[in-house]
Amino acid sequence: MIHKHYDVIVLGRSIGALTAAALLARRDFTVMVVGHGERPPTYRLDQHVLRRRAFTMLAEPSPAWRRFLVELAQSQTWKRRIVPATPMLQVVAPRRRLDVPPDMVLFGREIDREFPELRRVVDELYAELAHVNGAADDAFSHDAVWPPGTFWERRETARYAAMLPYARAEPDADLLVEFPRGHLFRSIVTQSVLFATDLSALPPPFAVARLHGAWTRGLMMLPRGEEELEEFLVERILAHGGRCLLDERAASVHVRRGTAAGVVLDGDDHPNGSSFVITDMDGETLASLSGGEGIHKRALREWPRITSSVGRFVVSLIVRREGLPEPLGPESLLLPFPSVPAGRSLAPPPPRAQGDASGGRPSSPRATRPSGPGRPVIHLQRCDLPPPSTDTLLVAEILLPDRSPLSLLEARQAVLDALAAELPFLERHLVLVDSVHDGLPVWLYDGQRRRLIERAALKGAAPGAEPMVRQLEVDPPGYLGLAGEPIRGPIERTLLVGRSVLPGLGQEGQLLAAWGAARLVTRTDRRKERMRRDMWSKVEIG
Repeated sequence: MIHKHYDVIVLGRSIGALTAAALLARRDFTVMVVGHGERPPTYRLDQHVLRRRAFTMLAEPSPAWRRFLVELAQSQTWKRRIVPATPMLQVVAPRRRLDVPPDMVLFGREIDREFPELRRVVDELYAELAHVNGAADDAFSHDAVWPPGTFWERRETARYAAMLPYARAEPDADLLVEFPRGHLFRSIVTQSVLFATDLSALPPPFAVARLHGAWTRGLMMLPRGEEELEEFLVERILAHGGRCLLDERAASVHVRRGTAAGVVLDGDDHPNGSSFVITDMDGETLASLSGGEGIHKRALREWPRITSSVGRFVVSLIVRREGLPEPLGPESLLLPFPSVPAGRSLAPPPPRAQGDASGGRPSSPRATRPSGPGRPVIHLQRCDLPPPSTDTLLVAEILLPDRSPLSLLEARQAVLDALAAELPFLERHLVLVDSVHDGLPVWLYDGQRRRLIERAALKGAAPGAEPMVRQLEVDPPGYLGLAGEPIRGPIERTLLVGRSVLPGLGQEGQLLAAWGAARLVTRTDRRKERMRRDMWSKVEIG
């Protein structure tokens, strides 16, 4: 017995899952979204809002996102929500600071100050990045299936893939071949890419150019980060008649005659029927939800192997604003490179008198330690809280290998030590420090005294450790070295739109997968496909 039938049931609340749901709801399909146990972006301790994930809207300039806004007639609404990141990216290393401002003239001055010996090479690199990203924008502006599955999809997508520079390059080709080995600028490019991709290792050359370019070609921010993006997408799904059950979980996928026919929610005895099931899970997890039933023979024979040995460990810190250097940007990379004579540190020059956040040398012994090989590379986000609060939320993220010398229980303190080394007055202005990944108590500060608060006091967080978002390894690599699993899932009438589909392209890969899934669903209903072609009078002019 079927509770209710939907055209599409979407499992997950990632950007790929919600984008696919919003597109299909806009095209007059009946859609139900089930969160399937994925936790929301934020959690709380009393009045403090903390983030369990770092989030940067790197896909904002992508044609895949712009086409989505045009189809939903939301371009102007989106422009009112976003603010430009200035600088787009800031790089902090011992006695070095490099800002990447939107103005390329100012960026040239930054290079002249910090790396004058590399000015010509850097100019050539960014000219090449502009060429690669322009070609990629042209290719991704077409409605194609990435990665392609059938013969006709491969033929169509190959026409656009031929437009991509470096798409057929050797996997070990080096875009940075002109840069000296071990140079800091090499690390700037590679680390920005590693934090943007969903792969655990550096992706192919085209993805390196695309992902580093995402940081440096007009980065935009949402003031409340991932939470605001989720609200925006859910609002569009509901506006077009969809249903969102983000706190519900699927107990199983209902399979009938070898085809996915619906989803049984936790606590229900009967399934909700559907023509398609779309999910941001990987194929193996989806197959386990069906109890192994309905998996087609080709998936059993050829399915790629997805593994992971690296996770994203995230720490949230509430800091009094006067404890932070004013030049600290909204997006930073903290690199543990050796000190060099040239350049300057993030903090302004110290006065001789006892200082505050605007000057003075760090009084903490931990803050004066030289950088060592064990210090992690940190992606740091600064989020100034709205008035009347005088606090700032810092979200620090590191890539933590499973076999790292740094254990999960030591990672929070290691992140705090690394931040204190570059932000000298941080420790005396801390209010709260927490991570959902280590299961340790919340660190609450009264002056410089630390108190431990049990995790049961948190709202919206598990009492124990929560799993990290994982970086992926794909064997064998998929289409152009960018892809992992196919869009079509291991069970008929299931579609994948998660991080495992195009992990090499990060967020943009999820958006391209969402467009591919929406196209495959739309083409099964000729009436709605014609309606979409005739929607020019209802869709804004892009």
